[in-house]
Amino acid sequence: MSDNIYQETMLHEPPEGDGLDRPAITPLKKGVTSEADAAAGQWTLIWHKFAKDKLAIFAGIVILCLYLIGIFAEFLAPNLAQSARPQYSYAPPQTISFFVRDENGDRTFLPHVKGYSVTIDQASLRRFFVVDDSKVVPIGFFVHGPEYRMWGLFPSNLHLVGPKKANDPFYILGADKLGRDLFSRVIYGTRVSMSIGLIGVCISLVLGVVMGALSGYYGGWVDLLIQRIIEIISAMPTIPLWLGLAAAIPVSLAPLKVYFLITLIVSLLGWTSLAREVRGRFFALRGEDFVTAARLDGSGERRIIFRHILPSLTSHILAVVTLALPTMIVAETALSFLGVGLKPPVVSWGVLLQDAQNIRTISTAPWLLVWPALAVVIAVLSFNFLGDGLRDAADPYDG
Repeated sequence: MSDNIYQETMLHEPPEGDGLDRPAITPLKKGVTSEADAAAGQWTLIWHKFAKDKLAIFAGIVILCLYLIGIFAEFLAPNLAQSARPQYSYAPPQTISFFVRDENGDRTFLPHVKGYSVTIDQASLRRFFVVDDSKVVPIGFFVHGPEYRMWGLFPSNLHLVGPKKANDPFYILGADKLGRDLFSRVIYGTRVSMSIGLIGVCISLVLGVVMGALSGYYGGWVDLLIQRIIEIISAMPTIPLWLGLAAAIPVSLAPLKVYFLITLIVSLLGWTSLAREVRGRFFALRGEDFVTAARLDGSGERRIIFRHILPSLTSHILAVVTLALPTMIVAETALSFLGVGLKPPVVSWGVLLQDAQNIRTISTAPWLLVWPALAVVIAVLSFNFLGDGLRDAADPYDG
């Protein structure tokens, strides 16, 4: 009976002027916490916090779309990357329209682009393409076009979008000096540029985590040696070092080997910042109680490093890696643009920019520079926004 009276008095506000000194009870606001949130694990809490950042979510969707474009490049591209048609050299971009007017003036739904007419400049004797409204090129989805091998394995000629007649011109982003479709080449370049960043970050992740963990856990001469190596690499000017290493690659090597060598070069120079991050966190955690308990329990040093300390850094490492990806993409683009990275017939965003660096392109075909550069900007900004969102979500001290 007395217990019920005590609970009832604690749940109700005491009347004014009763003379009793009771602690004030402030009810929790609705939605502040719940039993599910209180019992949620680390990753669940990170996801709940990350989901509130709409810009990071949108950036993640853009990155996912870019990787899907790279994976299914053959199917998504209307033409092959090396399919040249010199008669359409420097053809301007075409605009997609959805309706045509018949002889009676009625509008009919027909997705199409306009064809070209050629004019000759009498002063320079150069030919120029002009969009001809009288020429209609019907386009459609899931059309049959140039044959390809999906991922080098499955032969097919089905394309997501393209002209219904295979020989009709279809250049929605314009054509280059050899009459190759820039839209298709940007799609193929997405595969190389996005994958070289991913592979490079994976290699840098292994090097950075291992070297940083050893440096932070052992300290002493191990830390001194690793930090001096990091300082030497960090003190070197990045662009000249890339140029020197890339110039050492033999010209006779196959494009695929050059691709992996460029990836290796970019990775060997990109692990230092992650190693410093991991080292600092190991310094902070190696004296914690759970590490001491694992050591007293008989756990070996390798188990303590990789099974006890490192998993607590997973969210932080994920955020750092996401921010490192755009650096890898820019590095490959810069090397290829300078002519010492990937070279044709490999297609990447950097190779496309390198092909477009001439006076005629700037004056008469600026789209050859705009679209590959725009693809690089979109990818880099998306990774930066996603990385910022992950870093904020993984920070336990940010409310």
